[in-house]
Amino acid sequence: MLDIKFIRENTETVRKAARDKGEPDFVPGLLEIDDLRRRLQRKADDLRHDQKAVSQEVGNAFKSGNLEEGNKLKARAKELSEKIKGLEEELRKVEGDFGDIMLKIPNLPDPEIPVGGEEANIIVDTWGEAPEFGFKPRDHIDLGDILGILDMERGAKVAGRAFPVLMGDGSRMSRALIALMLDIHRRDGFLEVEPPFLANRNAMIGSAQIPKLEDDMYYIPREELFLIPTSEVPLTNLHAGEILAESDLPIYYAGFSANFRREAGSYGADTRGLLRVHQFDKVELVKFVAPESSGVEHESLREQAEKILKTLELPYRVKLLATGDMSFAAHKIYDLEIWAAGEGKWLEVSSCTSFLDFQSRRANIRFRPKDDGPLRFVHTLNASGVAIPRLLVALWENNQTERGTIVIPEALRPYMGGQKEMRRREVKDKTLQN
Repeated sequence: MLDIKFIRENTETVRKAARDKGEPDFVPGLLEIDDLRRRLQRKADDLRHDQKAVSQEVGNAFKSGNLEEGNKLKARAKELSEKIKGLEEELRKVEGDFGDIMLKIPNLPDPEIPVGGEEANIIVDTWGEAPEFGFKPRDHIDLGDILGILDMERGAKVAGRAFPVLMGDGSRMSRALIALMLDIHRRDGFLEVEPPFLANRNAMIGSAQIPKLEDDMYYIPREELFLIPTSEVPLTNLHAGEILAESDLPIYYAGFSANFRREAGSYGADTRGLLRVHQFDKVELVKFVAPESSGVEHESLREQAEKILKTLELPYRVKLLATGDMSFAAHKIYDLEIWAAGEGKWLEVSSCTSFLDFQSRRANIRFRPKDDGPLRFVHTLNASGVAIPRLLVALWENNQTERGTIVIPEALRPYMGGQKEMRRREVKDKTLQN
């Protein structure tokens, strides 16, 4: 979240940021309730001061033997106590309302980011060449059917629409990709973490998933836990409420998890096959850094995610998102998009995001500077390193052969036992061959 002092001193900047991001403008209501909060706090403080003074007078009156005056003062002290109690109850409600609105104020976008919607996004880099075929390339759904590696119908039978089942070499490749990515990130200084796949409300608030994205969450009421939409949630909250030493920074985490999203806002989006699913695997990268190095760390995080795509020889492009296409919590985002030949379009597989101290204020993650100055909030960054489903789509579609097999990228072969190609597996159960 933003600092209320900053919001008061930069009201128009904060309101413009909300408009540019296409978010509701809660600032006027926030300032109004903050004024009320301050008035109630001052009034309560004044009454406590009066109560303390009267209590001292009560004691003095009884000590001097003036019982009548002492009883009057005692009644006055009780009256003040009741008023304070009422004010504190009112203040608690106002504080709750104030906190709720604070959570709805979006982060400020970087001033250099273009203002506008998706049409204002900027392609800042490209790598690789789109594959060429002497035949019409199949999409991943057809390939999945031919090779028996993707079964959407059986997934729907078990859990409903958009819960895929990877089978045979499809499942094997997914597992191999996770191992490859974690190995690369570990070699580059990221600590591998296997986090919980569920998180409480505080963790969701701390990572800025709630309240903005609560409708997209799967919630378990009995335990009051959410299935995580990304391992960014548990990884970011590993240090919630902590005071780190500056010498501990930067901290790099690479976490694998299954992820769950209801995709309540996906109406009109392409939901075929693996393009948009409710459950998927992903390796996530999270950084905790000192504010002074935040910009450099963001660029290196982007390069880290790009390394996976280069290793797998996937053509990709880097897109700087405009204000209206950014997330609520983001300060600056690079999207990495890979080319998928069968779909004939670019697919986003990673968002490399800088939050500045937006998340750390919500999760109360601070560090003690080396010079023993005042405590400061860390800066957090995250990126998918990368998401599996669309990665599979591009790998299958870009590496297909005319006879319907899929050539496995060289870097992935050691993780698949030296296998060079994905082919239709031989099975005894004839029902699996339809």
